[in-house]
Amino acid sequence: MPAFEQAYTDAIEAKILPGYALLAGDKHGQTLHASAAGVQSLKPGSTRPFQLDTVCAIASMTKLMTAIAALQCVERGLLDLDASVKDRLPGIARYGIITGFDDEKNEAVLTPEATPITLRMLLAYTNGHEYDALSPLLTKWRASRGETPGAGSTVEQKSTLPLVFAPGTSWRYGAGSDWAGKLIERASGQTLETFMRAHIWTPLGISDMTFFPHARPAMAARLATISTLDAQGAGPAADAPDFDILTGGTECLGGVGAYASTAAYFPLLQAVLRRDTALLSPASWTELLRPQLDARCKAEFNAYLTSSPLHMQYLGMGLPASVVKTWSFAGMVCEEGVEGRMGKGAVMWGGLPSMAWWVDSEAGLCGVAACQVMPPMAPVVMALHEGFQRGVYGEYGMGVEVESKESR
Repeated sequence: MPAFEQAYTDAIEAKILPGYALLAGDKHGQTLHASAAGVQSLKPGSTRPFQLDTVCAIASMTKLMTAIAALQCVERGLLDLDASVKDRLPGIARYGIITGFDDEKNEAVLTPEATPITLRMLLAYTNGHEYDALSPLLTKWRASRGETPGAGSTVEQKSTLPLVFAPGTSWRYGAGSDWAGKLIERASGQTLETFMRAHIWTPLGISDMTFFPHARPAMAARLATISTLDAQGAGPAADAPDFDILTGGTECLGGVGAYASTAAYFPLLQAVLRRDTALLSPASWTELLRPQLDARCKAEFNAYLTSSPLHMQYLGMGLPASVVKTWSFAGMVCEEGVEGRMGKGAVMWGGLPSMAWWVDSEAGLCGVAACQVMPPMAPVVMALHEGFQRGVYGEYGMGVEVESKESR
C-alpha cells in the first residue's frame, strides 16, 4: 500500500474521515491509481462502503463543467465572451456596488455602477460579485433584509447581490459560475442539466452525473452524506443530517450544484488533460486553461487568498502562500509549480466538502480526491489529498522540471 493510501486508512481509523475515493491517470488515458475505503455515511445503521461509484455533492467542482459548457456556447455562436450579459441577465448588477453599511439606519451604502459585466468576467471572477458568506458587508446587507447568506431557491434569489468592486478591476470568489450557468440556459433554451448531458457527459460516456440525484433512484441509493469535524477541524467526525449543501437551491447551480461519482468525474479530467476535441476546439481549450487575470487582478487575487487564514483554508488548496497563483476559466493556476507536487502551470480546484482535483499538463497527470467532510476544505483532509498528489507525482511524474521559489 502506498504511504499516501496508508495515511487515508489511518484517518479512517482515527475517525477523521468516514470514507474516500481516489483516481489518478495520465495523458495517455491510463488509470495510474484507483482506491476507495471507508463508509459513505455516518448515519446510524449505515454500513454501505465508500466506493469509486459512490455519489458525492461535488460543489465547486461543478465550475469546471460550466466553463466548458460556456465555451461550447461561444463556439456555437450562442454567446460572446466579451459582450455584456445584461440583455439575458437584466438584474445581475441592479444594486450597484456596496461601499459600506450604516448601522444606525441598518442599511447598506450603495453606489451605482454601469460597467458592463461580460461572460469572461463571470468565468474569471472579475465580475464584482463575492459570495455573501465570505463578505462581512454582504452578510450585513442580507441581515438587514431578514435573509441569511445563500438564501433562495433560484440563481437570481441567491446571487442578485450588490457588487463589491467595479467589474474588471479586482477578483473575488463569488457567483460568477452560477450566473454563467443561467446565461447558458437562456442562450441555449435548455436547462444546464440537459445541455451538459448532451454536450459533455454523453460524449465522454458519463452517466453518474446530475444536478438532481434524488430524481434518479439508482444514484440516490449510492449518495454519500455530509459528515463534519468539530469547530477546530478535528475528529471524531459526526453525521450532519441537517446540512444542505445547496442552501435551499432547486435549480441547476452552475457554480455549486452538481453531483457525481469519482468514477464519473475522472473522465472529465482526462478529457481536459488530453484536450479532447469532442468537447472543445484546440483554441477553446487554450482559452479555458490560460491565465485570465491582468497584473492588477492577479495581485488582487493573491492578496485575497492571503487576507485571512480562512481564505487560505477555503481557497488556497493547501499551496504555500509564497507560491504565485492566478486564475483560468478552469480553476486556479499554479504559475511556478511546487517541487514534488505539480509542474508549472498546473490547474486545480476543489469542492466545499473537502474535495480536490488537478490537471498538470506539463507532467501529463490528473487526479481527483473525493470525500464529504466539513468544515469547508478541512486542513486535515486537504493534507491527505496533497499527500495523494505528491505520491502520484513521485511515482509517475519524475523527469518533469518544476520551478519554484523553494527550488531556485
